[in-house]
Amino acid sequence: MTNPEVNENSATRRTFLQAGTLASAAAVAGFHHPHVAGAAPSKADSNREVRIGIVGCGGRGTGALNDSLSINENVKVVAAADLFKDRCERVRTNLGRRYKEKIDLKDNKMYAGLDAYQQILDDPDVDLVFFTTSPAFRPRHIAEAVQAGKHVFAEKPTCVDPTGYRICLAAHEEAERNGTGIVTGTQYRRQVNYQGAVEQLRQGLIGDVVSAVTRYCSNGIWFRNRRDGMSDAEYQLTNWMHFIWLSGDQITEQAVHNIDAMNWVMDSAPESVYGSGGRFTRPEGSEMWDSMSLDYKYPGNRIVSFTCRQIPSTKSDNGNAIYGSDGVMYIGAGSSGSHAVDRSGKEIWSMKGSIADAYKQEHKDLVDSIRAGKPIVELKETAKSSLTAVMGRMAAYSGQEVRWDFVTEKSELDLFPADLTMESELPEANHAIPGQYKLI
Repeated sequence: MTNPEVNENSATRRTFLQAGTLASAAAVAGFHHPHVAGAAPSKADSNREVRIGIVGCGGRGTGALNDSLSINENVKVVAAADLFKDRCERVRTNLGRRYKEKIDLKDNKMYAGLDAYQQILDDPDVDLVFFTTSPAFRPRHIAEAVQAGKHVFAEKPTCVDPTGYRICLAAHEEAERNGTGIVTGTQYRRQVNYQGAVEQLRQGLIGDVVSAVTRYCSNGIWFRNRRDGMSDAEYQLTNWMHFIWLSGDQITEQAVHNIDAMNWVMDSAPESVYGSGGRFTRPEGSEMWDSMSLDYKYPGNRIVSFTCRQIPSTKSDNGNAIYGSDGVMYIGAGSSGSHAVDRSGKEIWSMKGSIADAYKQEHKDLVDSIRAGKPIVELKETAKSSLTAVMGRMAAYSGQEVRWDFVTEKSELDLFPADLTMESELPEANHAIPGQYKLI
């Protein structure tokens, strides 16, 4: 669906969709979009109503809205966009039952199609945009939102390739300049037992951090079959998890949570990564691998051993162990808490934590910061963690060591299709084979 009344500002923003090159980040950084109605206020207003538009009305989008509406007062959902309008209508129906006073989605504020997000960005009634589509769209959507002066909540990951990473860095810098808030869906950074564990590590509870082991291993994930009459684009967008240009594979789309935690613990992105993996159980038509095992090398010659896996009937394991010169810190996934032991195995510290509370807290922090006139901008760190996952995927796919300076400074990998429409013809699923996959 195309808006026939495209203003000059929105037309300028949309050049980002055509800018999937190394120069795109510079283009984002160099253009200063004048604030439009709905842009960030320059001063505090504790009573301000924050009006939300959402792009991507599936399960994660509905969950993010629920988290925000449940913890924030004086917020209202006023616009929605998705590939399919019935998903917008489901958001209105399902959340409207629980939050009647916080849902004001009129028929003419529900948009469908690949370019439906543009209607949200052009809407002066929208202050804050949620981006919960498949990850491929995240960098360009965020960049355009910042140019439009909108605050942003963006799900993880924020990029699936180095080109998207550079767009994110430029958007972060632009957001800081124009007072646009960006909070991302890395909820562990707002979970009290994660925060407590990192604080204890910084204070030297287990001595010098020397290495870590982290795992995101589960049993499987959904797959959607192609229906008769679907174009290549419609099918891949519907079955997005299984196409690498859309999801970035399991390591990027899902396991980035653990990778983000390790970058936080190590207070740095890694210098390099080496590893392997493979596929044994993925359905025909999926590009995903079902396991990867990687060694990330961080400054100070500290190694993080990382494993992710999605194989039915295998043992799930999702957590982190950080090894220090004087003990070990265990940070469990979900709400399993954190605890530390000394070299003899005696517990010396522990803290409980609720992941449900963390999901809500990220939305409260964002809205509070908007009202305080000091919007949070945290895109850079999440982009680094997303790229850390991407470089791990590149290392496993290629069978080569991949260095941080390569992916940040030299790689020209851009997975986003040129001139994408719902009728686009796209390559068939084709999984990577080490020794044949080339680093770009």
